Amino acid sequence: MKRFVVASLSGSLLLSATTFAQYTGPAQEAAAGTGYQGPSSIPTMTAAQLVAEGRDDQYARLQGNIVSHDGGHEYTFADSSGRVTVEIAGNRFPAGQPIAADQRVELVVEVDKDVLGTEFEVEKIRVLR
Repeated sequence: MKRFVVASLSGSLLLSATTFAQYTGPAQEAAAGTGYQGPSSIPTMTAAQLVAEGRDDQYARLQGNIVSHDGGHEYTFADSSGRVTVEIAGNRFPAGQPIAADQRVELVVEVDKDVLGTEFEVEKIRVLR
């Protein structure tokens, strides 16, 4: 009986947190359009460096091109050092700003290493001009 009550309470708290995280009111809309434009401590790496040296939970910036969509959330990113498969969720693309294969972009990626392999999850995309 106590386990059921705890599970229900946890489920209610989780639902409340999820609902709050989806809030898109005026405060968030104003902040989303401006964004921080200053320097970053996240290192800029090449695709080859990221594959060879990337550590689990590390963030890195890549500059180059998204050259193909490989199905689902998988895309191929390329720079002068080579190519790497990255995962990009649809909500990571800039709203209302299509990205062509010949446009240079900067990706902020998180390295996710486990026993099954390494994945590069895109956290942010910025079109370079």
